Amino acid sequence: MRNRWFQVGLAFIVMTGLLAACQTVGLAVINASAPAVRRIADVPFAPGPRGRMDFYLPRNLPDSSPKPLVVFWYGGSWQTGKRGDYRFVGAALASRGAVVAIPDYRLYPEVRFPEFLRDAALAVAQAQKQAPRWGADPARIVLGGHSAGAYIAAMLALEPRYLREAGVDPDTIAGFFALSGPHVVMPDTTALHDIFDAVSTPEQYRPVARVSPGAPPALLIHGGSDDLVGADQSRKLAAALCSQRDAVALRIEPGRGHIDTLIALSRPGGFRVPGLLDQVVRFLGHPAEAVESADHSSNLSPCAPARASPVGKGQRQ
Repeated sequence: MRNRWFQVGLAFIVMTGLLAACQTVGLAVINASAPAVRRIADVPFAPGPRGRMDFYLPRNLPDSSPKPLVVFWYGGSWQTGKRGDYRFVGAALASRGAVVAIPDYRLYPEVRFPEFLRDAALAVAQAQKQAPRWGADPARIVLGGHSAGAYIAAMLALEPRYLREAGVDPDTIAGFFALSGPHVVMPDTTALHDIFDAVSTPEQYRPVARVSPGAPPALLIHGGSDDLVGADQSRKLAAALCSQRDAVALRIEPGRGHIDTLIALSRPGGFRVPGLLDQVVRFLGHPAEAVESADHSSNLSPCAPARASPVGKGQRQ
């Protein structure tokens, strides 16, 4: 066993270099160390090859009570990515007691804003329908993601109309967690301009502009040295949520970059952001309580509303 983990450790050292040159190869190395869980692959939620998702289910857990349902989206600037590369995320969360869905979604240039959000909302609807079958609570959904996937999770949580259009009651969203999210999208490339500015306005496509009272509790985690999506993007979303008295906890990890918040969910990469997986798992169980009990000893800066009761139906427009 010791030799196996020595080999995994060596592979991780190699992987950190590979990620810069070939992310797919690097993620394959991480996936090799993922814990063993049940995987239900290729569940359809929309037409076409990008309308599929994989479920990750807990194994050998004595507690038979309904588990939280997590829907997680990967990043890639809305232009690249595939769900199979992120098996380690589903396995990590499922091994800690959650039922996890990782969907694909259509990418640019096939679609532009907001079509990938509509795909994501359909995935939530299908995951919710499947939840009782896999032992998850359909009324306790947590949305999550990394980078562009964090954007998707935040937008669905903060702009409920996409979920409503897909037949999902926004009040079933218990919270959302965002790793290195571009919450103040800056279309600074030709492709990003085409994805966003060519078809919409910042007031419509920026999560920070869609904040309103009664938003689901949020856990925002960002690397302090992220030179792809600056940490100020999470700071600004946290400030906007605080200004509306919405529950939010923010963690900025000094010296860490854009990919660190993602690989910290893996077995060999946990040291990149110590305790991140534990923080996410606590949040999945009780989002509002996890935010309200956050303190600086856990590297989280809390901002919680005075009331702990959930938002009632009809309070969010």
